[in-house]
Amino acid sequence: MSPLVTPAWLAEKQNDPRLVVLDASIDFQIPSETEKDKVNKIPGARRFDYDSVFCDTECDLPHMMPTEARFNELAQQLGLHQDSIIVVYDNSGTFASPRAWWMFKALGHNDVYILDGGLTEWKAQGYTVTQSYDDSYAPGHFAGTLDPRFFVDANYVLSKIDDDSSLTVDARSKARFLAQVAEPRPGIRSGHIPGACCLPFAELMNGHQMKSPTELQPILQQALIRPADEYLFSCGSGVTACIVLLAATLCGYQNLAVYDGSWTEWGQRHDLPIEK
Repeated sequence: MSPLVTPAWLAEKQNDPRLVVLDASIDFQIPSETEKDKVNKIPGARRFDYDSVFCDTECDLPHMMPTEARFNELAQQLGLHQDSIIVVYDNSGTFASPRAWWMFKALGHNDVYILDGGLTEWKAQGYTVTQSYDDSYAPGHFAGTLDPRFFVDANYVLSKIDDDSSLTVDARSKARFLAQVAEPRPGIRSGHIPGACCLPFAELMNGHQMKSPTELQPILQQALIRPADEYLFSCGSGVTACIVLLAATLCGYQNLAVYDGSWTEWGQRHDLPIEK
């Protein structure tokens, strides 16, 4: 089954006791989007906050993946179970939710899906909304096992720079990739990881929804400069990398990982090489 589901699919599932809807919205404003709807929620949704809760709170880098034990503890507090059917969405369309999806995949939970178009598409199709999250659940028994291959660190990426069997894919804009504009975060160098290719996440979208696999396939074929045994996805801080990873998944690519620190880490570490 595709990682993407439609509002109609979700509406049909709403009476399934195993269904859990998670709002994975983040505050970041996409330059191309109008003001976010920060008020309305999909009925029954619970808050999945990977900016300040489902993250490594001891790390200076933004929304880094927490430990297995911490993730499981938080998921249990959120009322999640091993048999939960999880649907993640966000209020920017299909922007923040792919990272939430990948986090659950990293914990071995495969019954997790992304609402294509998010809250925007849900409302556009006339489905009802509410202004409060659901808090009527008991603690769950979620117990995932973190696969370290899903999120990799800077040392791993560095070790693969001269390895033709690995390809790093940068989801930032071409202007940032080529150091034609300054980075939005202070103290971060401009440029990209040596040997990386650029595939801006915005090229994969039709408005607030993902393009179809038929549309995505030639885009990926052109951007991924060579075949590889593994693909490492990077961006500014590990969010939009997951959009490009999602596109690769939809097109059948395998052995995919997110460089969690992404350019926020790489660009501020002067011991790591860059290209412009």
